[in-house]
Amino acid sequence: MRLAGPLRIVALIVTVGLTWIVVSILLGGPGSGFPRIQQLFSSPENSATAEPRARKYKCGLPQPCPEEHLAFRMVSGAANVIGPKICLEDKMLMSSVKDNVGRGLNIALVNGVSGELIEARAFDMWAGDVNDLLKFIRPLHEGTLVFVASYDDPATKMNEETRKLFSDLGSKNVKDLAFRDSWVFVGAKGVQNKSPFEQHVKNSKHTNKYEGWPEALEMEGCIPRRTTAS
Repeated sequence: MRLAGPLRIVALIVTVGLTWIVVSILLGGPGSGFPRIQQLFSSPENSATAEPRARKYKCGLPQPCPEEHLAFRMVSGAANVIGPKICLEDKMLMSSVKDNVGRGLNIALVNGVSGELIEARAFDMWAGDVNDLLKFIRPLHEGTLVFVASYDDPATKMNEETRKLFSDLGSKNVKDLAFRDSWVFVGAKGVQNKSPFEQHVKNSKHTNKYEGWPEALEMEGCIPRRTTAS
């Protein structure tokens, strides 16, 4: 019974000593502030060893566009499941979220000087009326930018006049566009040469990514603003 008192004192000293050691470890020692506690609660982004995130610019481009250029990114539809997207200057012009895309050709008309959207519409090229598309692209003003992204089937209803109109806008692949091909294209009214902004993948059972459809296409870049518009 006489040993109970001294044992309690020893236990108390040991407990205080262990507590001091733990606190010293967490605080990082005298004069060092709270580095270890900060490490426990710091996120990976704040860590010195964390890799910096790659900066993204307008529409997710990896680099900024030069002055007087419009940044764009567009994606064709994937099979008949995922709709296309058209982004310009960090504004989504057409997408499934905006509920303004559909089977066929998805077309956004843009003022080539201001970069403002004029109109965006989807045209069903499987069961729709091609005359609706012709009425849309025949009266374009000089300098109007035309963004086109396919979804499911872009070509069944196409006729010679439709192909010629897109060719006059700068397309070199529209003449070969066929059932369920993937196609993205940016052209303009009044261009003298073929557009550098065009991609086309044929529907082929030997190379299709999906059953009955080729892969979706992605295209991005910088388009020079027009200086004048009529």
